[in-house]
Amino acid sequence: MDAKPPRAADILARRLYEAGCRHAFGMPGGEVLTMVDALEAAGISFHLCKHENSAGFMAEGAYHRTGAPGILVATVGPGLANGLNVVANAQQDRVPLIVISGCVDADEALTYTHQVFDHRAVLAPITKATFTLTADGADIIADKAVLMAISARPGPVHIDIPISVADMAVPRPLVSRHRPVAKVAPAEGTDLTRGRAWLGEASRPVMIVGLDALNDGAEEQIRSFAETFGVPVITTYKAKGILPEDHPLALGGAGLSPLADKFLVEFVKEADLILLVGYDPIEMRIGWRDVWDPAKQRVLEFAAARNDHYMHHATLAFICDVAEGLRAVSSGVKPCKTWAAARAADLGRALGDAFASQGKWGPAAVVETVRLVFPKETVATVDSGAHRILLSQLWEVYQSRGLLQSTGLCTMGCALPLAMGAKIADPSRPVVAFTGDAGLLMVVGELSTMAELRIPVTVIVFVDASLSLIEMKQRGRQMGNLGVDFGRHDFAGIAKAFGGVGVTVSDRPSLERACREAAARTDGFTLIAATIDRRAYDGLI
Repeated sequence: MDAKPPRAADILARRLYEAGCRHAFGMPGGEVLTMVDALEAAGISFHLCKHENSAGFMAEGAYHRTGAPGILVATVGPGLANGLNVVANAQQDRVPLIVISGCVDADEALTYTHQVFDHRAVLAPITKATFTLTADGADIIADKAVLMAISARPGPVHIDIPISVADMAVPRPLVSRHRPVAKVAPAEGTDLTRGRAWLGEASRPVMIVGLDALNDGAEEQIRSFAETFGVPVITTYKAKGILPEDHPLALGGAGLSPLADKFLVEFVKEADLILLVGYDPIEMRIGWRDVWDPAKQRVLEFAAARNDHYMHHATLAFICDVAEGLRAVSSGVKPCKTWAAARAADLGRALGDAFASQGKWGPAAVVETVRLVFPKETVATVDSGAHRILLSQLWEVYQSRGLLQSTGLCTMGCALPLAMGAKIADPSRPVVAFTGDAGLLMVVGELSTMAELRIPVTVIVFVDASLSLIEMKQRGRQMGNLGVDFGRHDFAGIAKAFGGVGVTVSDRPSLERACREAAARTDGFTLIAATIDRRAYDGLI
């Protein structure tokens, strides 16, 4: 007896499996039941979450550990609407996210309005593309969606699936798959010759590395280039670890800290050659706008897309694969002595002293203690807020994608689900989530998901009962305290109620002890609530 032809939903699911996807996250409704069934049949595990926004961040966490596109599944209307924040985050943070939603059939929607709105119109401004699945075109749409999501710069792609189409049989064979495109290198010519001359003449070079380098997998080439030519390396927050941060040429991350900028911006201004290596300024605060004048400093840029942001400008720019760009510009260039060894060491020490706890209990002591306990291969996630700025300066990262956060959209409520997705996709690595108390309250229901799936993640909560970063800004404008403070809650008790281990700490020895016990746990999560003073971030970020 002949096998039944695949459904349109099966075609999409199988293409996602071929792309390396093994996990999907979401909350089903009747409109996506066939899709959930098809995903499981294709070998992609579906994980039930408590909110679609969290599901999207779990999908992103899985992507960072596997390299395969993340999958968010949402039902019609409110289900998809709940996921808008994480889709916008995927667009701003360059995350390949396949957003699958169910919808009513077009003829039905002519007269049936319950929960119905135009999904594609809503998502169009924040996605690379949005499709409505058809049975005859299911193979092409599936292939296009994967290709567009992972192509530079990566981002979210939406597929709306009418209820009847999901179940339609697709008897014809699949189209040939799109083949990978060769990496683009800068063309030989006068521009590349000029870039090589600048590199050969530079005695004070500096490299600023960002998201494009991360997405191009340029780690090996960046390290080789930096070591060969003696170039200190600054990274954006999300690119931290692309050069291990215990490397003598690593200067750590830049992004949102005015305190760090006092050191790093001045260092950049002293350079005689600035190399922008996949540097996407969507991660940066306004203090990094027009830091250099490309008419007075030599600025050489390698990027995935043309500069239409105008946050900075380059003297000479190449749109290319970042690793290929570095390889091309260094070809035939003889290295010369640079300022690297002495200046990088001095700057590294100054930055370390500026953010260190100096033995005082507070948020810096929390970060230092957790870093001391957990091994180098730990994957950390951090939520948005004052603690993220401090942690992004203090927490050393030793491999790419070792610190996950929302750096483009800077949304709260991301750290916990990012950690869950990363741990589900790669159980071999320890995972620690850092979050403020307000950020955790936004996604507290996912503690139950962690308990149900027995995910051994350690959650560190900075408990100060305030939106600290906003309170600092409010105070800086000499405004009264309004709308930024809230109650102190028993987060350890909440963790226990959801089936995890909960501990409250207020000093280093207690935190270290709790971290060591959490690191040894393999069955379920541990939440450590670290109580700190209000205004504990003053002078630290």
